[in-house]
Amino acid sequence: MPKRKTTKATTNSEPIEKQLWKSADKLRKNIDAAEYKHVVLGLIFLKYISEAFDELHARLKSGKGEYAGADPEDRDEYKAENVFFVPAKARWSYLQSKAKLPTIGKEVDNAMDAIEKDNPTLRDVLPKVFARGNLDPTNLGGLIDLIGNIAMDHAKSRSADVLGHVFEYFLGEFALAEGKKGGQFYTPRSVVELLVEMLEPYKGRVFDPCCGSGGMFVQSEKFVGEYRGKVNDISIYGQESNQTTWRLAKMNLAIRGIDSSQVKWNNEGSFLNDAHKDLKADFVIANPPFNDSDWSGDLLRKDGRWKHGVPPSGNANYAWIQHFLYHLSPSGVAGFVLAKGSLTSKTSGEGDIRKALIEARLVDCVVNLPAKLFLNTQIPACLWFLSRNKANGKFRNRTDEILFIDARNEGHLINRRTRELSHEDIKKIAGTYHSWRNPKGKYEDIKGFCNSAGIERVAELDYVLTPGRYVGLPEEEDDFDFKERFTSLKKEFKEQLKEEDRLNALILENLKKVKLG
Repeated sequence: MPKRKTTKATTNSEPIEKQLWKSADKLRKNIDAAEYKHVVLGLIFLKYISEAFDELHARLKSGKGEYAGADPEDRDEYKAENVFFVPAKARWSYLQSKAKLPTIGKEVDNAMDAIEKDNPTLRDVLPKVFARGNLDPTNLGGLIDLIGNIAMDHAKSRSADVLGHVFEYFLGEFALAEGKKGGQFYTPRSVVELLVEMLEPYKGRVFDPCCGSGGMFVQSEKFVGEYRGKVNDISIYGQESNQTTWRLAKMNLAIRGIDSSQVKWNNEGSFLNDAHKDLKADFVIANPPFNDSDWSGDLLRKDGRWKHGVPPSGNANYAWIQHFLYHLSPSGVAGFVLAKGSLTSKTSGEGDIRKALIEARLVDCVVNLPAKLFLNTQIPACLWFLSRNKANGKFRNRTDEILFIDARNEGHLINRRTRELSHEDIKKIAGTYHSWRNPKGKYEDIKGFCNSAGIERVAELDYVLTPGRYVGLPEEEDDFDFKERFTSLKKEFKEQLKEEDRLNALILENLKKVKLG
C-alpha cells in the first residue's frame, strides 16, 4: 500500500472548527438544530463558492497571460474553470456589508436564488430559510461575520480545504445535536473511514445507492489524496430518496470540488426507481436504513435483482445486499453497514439467501461493530464485505475462506450515549483485513478478535456469520465471570434509564417555557 501523506499538527489549543461550532451554537438560541443546520451550512457553502469565484475573478481582471482580454463578468469563463459563477449581489463581500441590516435575511435568500439561476447544477439545492421570523437578523449578521473569518489565519490557497473541513465537522455536530433524526443523513465519520480504509478505492467507479449527505464519497476522495493517488481516477455515483438530505450531499460534495452530477434524487428510492440501472461499480460503499420494513417489497417479488432468493417484504436487509451485488462489476467489491441480526436471521427465507451467498463464495469478511456508534439507533450493527471474484489475482485466492473480525471491544465513548473508533482502532481492523487478503500479508488468527474460517466450518455452524462464533474468547477471558458481567450490564442499563429520564425532564421543562412565553 502507498504511504499516507502526513500533515503538521496544529499548534492551536483548540481546532478552528471547534471554536467556530461553539460560537455558532451560541447564536442558535431557540432554533431547532434540524432547522438551524441549513442556515449555518448554507452560509459556509456560500462563503466557499464566493471565495473560489473571487480568486478566479481577480485573475481574469488582471488580464495577465492566458487571461489577457478576459471579461471577469463572463459566466463562460467560470464554467470553463469549473467554478460557480456568483452574481454581484450574492458575493460574500456584498452580504457582509449588509450583515448589520434588519433585511439581511432577505438579502441572503435572494443571493441563494440568484446563484441557482446562474448555476443549473445547483438548482433546487440551496436553502432559502434566512428571512424566516424565528431567525433574528442580529444573530444572522453575527453568523455571517463569524463565517467570514474562516481561514483568515490560513494561506488563501488552503481556504477551500478549511471550509470543506468545517462543513464536514458541522455536519457531524448537527447530527449529534439532532440525535436519532441526525442519523438519517449522517453516518459517523469513524465508520465511514473504516469502510473506506478496508476497501481502498484507489481507482474506478464508487457507488452509494443510499448516500445520505455524501460522507462515503468525501472519504473516498480523501483516501485517494492521502495515499498520493489521482482524485480524477475515481468517479462517484449515488442516489438519495430524501430531498433535504440530497441537498446537503450536493453542497458537501461541491465544497470539496467533487463532481456530483451522478448523485441523483427521487422520492421513490433505489428499489422502485433505480437511477443507475446499467451501472457496474468497482466499489459499493453504503449504510442503508436498518431493518427497513417500508421498502415496497410486495411490489418487487419478481425483480431480476433477486438472484439468490426473494427477500422478505417486511425487511430490506437482503434486498439491499442483492441490490449492491447487482451493481458490482465482475471484479467489484462492496462494504456496507447492516443490522447485526442479518448475520443470523432465518425469517422468511433470509437464512436461505445467506446460505446461497456463502456457497456462491461472495462473502469475503464480516466485522462485528461496538455498540453506540450510530446516532439514530441502538440496534447492534456489523459490516459486510462482498467480493465478486475472490480469486481475481489482485489479492491471494481466498475463495473458500471468510474472515471474521470481532471489534465489539474497540472504540471509546465521546459522551455517555455515543462511541467512536479511533484512528488506531481503524488501522487495527483494516490492517487485519489487508494482511489476510494480501499475498505477502502476515495474517494470524487472534483468539477473541479474528479468525479465518473455511466454508466447511461456516456450513457446520448452519451458515451463521456472527464473528463471535468463530473467534472465541480472548485468552484472558477464558475464566469469564458471568455474574460480574451481568452486574456490570445491569448497572449500565440503570444509568441509561437515568439519562433518558433526565432528558425527558429537560424536554418537558423547555415545553413549559415555550407555552409560558
